[in-house]
Amino acid sequence: MKRFHVHAHVEDLEKSIAFYSKLFGAEPARVERDYAKWMLDDPRVNFAISARNRASGVDHIGIQVERSAELQDLAARLKAAGADTFDQEATTCCYARSDKTWVRDPSGVKWETFFT
Repeated sequence: MKRFHVHAHVEDLEKSIAFYSKLFGAEPARVERDYAKWMLDDPRVNFAISARNRASGVDHIGIQVERSAELQDLAARLKAAGADTFDQEATTCCYARSDKTWVRDPSGVKWETFFT
C-alpha cells in the first residue's frame, strides 16, 4: 500500500507543530530540532515540515511505498513516460535511510518516490 507524502518548509517550527497537531488531531510521530513528521492513517499521508532557512511553502510531494518492488515499479513507470529521473540508494534524509527516485512534473513540481 502506498502513502501520499508532502514536505513543507515553515518559518516557526513550534507554532507549526501546534497548528498541525490540532488540525490532524494527533501529535507528530517524530520531532527533531528542525523537523517534524506525522504518519497519518486518515488521510493516509506522511506529512513533514522543516525549518531549514528556505522559503516557506511546499518543498516537494511524493509517494512512500512499503516494499522495494513498489519503488522499482514506480521508477520504471516514470522512466517509461520519458521523465528525467534521479535515483538515490541508501541515502539518509529527514532522519531516515531510504532508496528514492526523484522527478519533476511538466510544471516543475518536485516529486519524490521512496522506500524507507
